[in-house]
Amino acid sequence: MKKSIIALILTLAFALLLASCTVEGTKTANLDPNNPTTITVWHYYNGDQQSSFNSLIEKFNQTQGKEKGIVVEASSQGAVKDLEDNVLAAADGKVGAGDVPNIFAAYSDTAYAVDRKGLVADLSPYFSKKELDQYIDSYIEEGRFSDDHSLKIFPIAKSTEIFMINKTDWDKFAKATGADISDLKTLEGLTATAKAYYEWTDSQTPKAGDGKAFFGRDAMANYFIIGAKQLGVEVFSLKDGKPVLNFDKDVMKKLWDNYYVPYVKGYFSASGRFRSDDIKTGNIISFVGSSSGASFFPKEVIADDNNSYPIDMEVYQAPQFKGGEKYAVQQGAGMVVTNASDEEIYASVEFLKWFTNTENNVEFSLASGYLPVTKDGNDRDALNLSDETDKKTVAIVSTAIETVENSTLYTTKAFKDGTQARDILEYSLSDKASADRKTVEANLKKGMSLDEAAADFDNDENFKNWYTKTLNELEQLMQ
Repeated sequence: MKKSIIALILTLAFALLLASCTVEGTKTANLDPNNPTTITVWHYYNGDQQSSFNSLIEKFNQTQGKEKGIVVEASSQGAVKDLEDNVLAAADGKVGAGDVPNIFAAYSDTAYAVDRKGLVADLSPYFSKKELDQYIDSYIEEGRFSDDHSLKIFPIAKSTEIFMINKTDWDKFAKATGADISDLKTLEGLTATAKAYYEWTDSQTPKAGDGKAFFGRDAMANYFIIGAKQLGVEVFSLKDGKPVLNFDKDVMKKLWDNYYVPYVKGYFSASGRFRSDDIKTGNIISFVGSSSGASFFPKEVIADDNNSYPIDMEVYQAPQFKGGEKYAVQQGAGMVVTNASDEEIYASVEFLKWFTNTENNVEFSLASGYLPVTKDGNDRDALNLSDETDKKTVAIVSTAIETVENSTLYTTKAFKDGTQARDILEYSLSDKASADRKTVEANLKKGMSLDEAAADFDNDENFKNWYTKTLNELEQLMQ
């Protein structure tokens, strides 16, 4: 009997040890190099980003993949929205949709939607605490969007927002007016500078009211979410797993005054698909956009067929509200592994671990403009920003790292209809500003002064109407 009890205790202890090891990241699967496991990856990279991604996949397949019996096949699905639509179509088994990939790039809302269908694998058993501690904490936390501490999104590359400016045209303006680049550290200073730039360019021609816009913004939802956070308000939060809306009226008025008002008056603008397009046409000379997209900043302004000239870029941390808390957006899709065979999930994780080791992740960063996801990778020495490195890349990555070091990174937690909620923030104010600006331009052509032309829009009543309408849309969505 005593021997039986001892044997039982040893068996239970061994079982507990195995369970502990699984939790600590030792879950594995048997792979055969002679019969390799193929995993598919869907992403949204293009241009240099796609080339770098494909190059690293080829490197993996020829080295660790070959040694362990893993073959990675990657496929670009187009833009982020195209990828999201294709993933959801595959998850729903729609006619004509492809098979669900082993790995797909996704933001938290898309990952959340696919996870609710029971298709997302928990990666926690495949990583030890020591392994996860190598990654920037907030990047890992973004992937834990359920209460069971599971890891559903794995970071491979991140970005934040930075401020980019056409230094060539800025220098002309600064020399003529004494404008100080340090004024652009705050959003209030940016708005005032944009007004001064409009007035200066307006004075360059005999015609009144034809001043040029100074600034544009790529992602309005980020402006709302991060701007509000800087001012002490979290627009979307979770309580007991349910979304909570805080659309504070005073904070929204501050955001209105520093986007809508300067937009309808012509100080800000947005006409191309991206603000880098507006830089290229000379429509604006500065903008806030993703650090991962900064490599697309044009090398010249082409105003028309007979008017083009080269420009230099300068990069700074994104302006923040004066006196606000230092928050910056954390963005960049992570990788989601779908439920499949043990071999496929394990092979997927092995590839992600390899891709995010410091050497490989830094290589991808310097080629794409994304930030590495490990703590070591965000060390300047690890990045090896030498004189041989492209100067534009150095400026972009260095400024993004400064932002990470000097700010608290923030991204909203995933919740049902989160994408639609962000879409309301993305378009409610920007669409209205664009439409109302056209009316202001028509008024200017009638001979009105700028203040007269914008009088119907730059007032408290107009703000209240927009605020009430947008609040109602958000409340109805989140009920």
